[in-house]
Amino acid sequence: MKTFNRFLAVFILTIISNTIMAQNNKAKILVLIHSDNGGTYELAKQISKGIESNSNVQSVIKQVKSSDNPKLKDIPVASVDELSSYDGIAFGSPVYFGNISTGMSDFLSKTVNLWTSHALEGMPATVFMSAGSGAGNELAVQAFWNSLSVHGMVLVSNGIRGVAKIDKNIPQGNTVLGATSLASVKNVERPSVGEREIAFEQGKNFAKIIFALKGTFNKNSEIKISQAKSIEKVLAEKNIVLPIAPKPVGNYSPFVRSGNLVFINQVALKDGKIMNPGKLGVSVDENQVKEATQQTMLNVIAVLKDAVNGDLDKVKKVVQLTGIFNTKDDYTKHADLMNAASDLAVEVFGEKGKHARATLGASSIPVNSSVEIQAIFEVE
Repeated sequence: MKTFNRFLAVFILTIISNTIMAQNNKAKILVLIHSDNGGTYELAKQISKGIESNSNVQSVIKQVKSSDNPKLKDIPVASVDELSSYDGIAFGSPVYFGNISTGMSDFLSKTVNLWTSHALEGMPATVFMSAGSGAGNELAVQAFWNSLSVHGMVLVSNGIRGVAKIDKNIPQGNTVLGATSLASVKNVERPSVGEREIAFEQGKNFAKIIFALKGTFNKNSEIKISQAKSIEKVLAEKNIVLPIAPKPVGNYSPFVRSGNLVFINQVALKDGKIMNPGKLGVSVDENQVKEATQQTMLNVIAVLKDAVNGDLDKVKKVVQLTGIFNTKDDYTKHADLMNAASDLAVEVFGEKGKHARATLGASSIPVNSSVEIQAIFEVE
């Protein structure tokens, strides 16, 4: 019986080991899209189905920016740094005046570091697009190819795959460079059956190319990405619990985003009340103010999380923290008090949390808080 149990255990471990090895050996493809109204996403799903018709390849659909569109709001957002961890990327975008969309263009403009480090060289790429009237389809796809060529990616066209199955009696989007859809033509469902078929065939062919080329180029950032912990995991490991972001009590916003910068001001609010209120040296001591400072910084991070739609991994840098303390005129140790906030920023964000800083004293602070923090962050 013991011999049988030992054999069974070895058998099960072998199956598990082989399963893990098979998963690790699969090629991984990112289907990266920007979609306005969901047309590009519909094509992306067909591209993904074609990819995964190959049992040696798996795909994931991500978008370049978050969307309020109900069809798109649950699609994860990709980071620039993760691009070089894949075996290939299928790019999808709407056509804007014979070019790629603004959202996709903005995302690609952030890949300069990948370009200078040759991180995408040799990686296969393919392109699909959703157009309005169809005018400028091929111009747009060619413009896309130009951007990817600069990275040295291996560009995979679709040729005439799937063309034989499309209904030639209705307008269809199609280019030899990649699948397209005529989104504004409403007499049939868009993408049409034929357009979906072409996208499926494109994904199927792309998967074959990807698996054949797997391992022939360096995935430069794979190690870095696998080692990087998500901010949510850091918070959990350090038992740091973010409060619910305080709501504004006046005619202002809890945060303002201008370009890639987010501006936030917070006081020491906790559970609807000011923590350790009052003036240092009169009604509170230094330890109480440091405790209030840490709570204020937690409030700042909670608001920041709302500013990045719940994904703190989008934070690229804590740029500036300014601490304002309710102190007497002769107090001079403001910097010591502010360390509670600075230490928390680095504890949560690591190297990205190191920042420029200013501290000052004030004769009073709104709502009798002992501290106020003004923060500036750079985000994706």
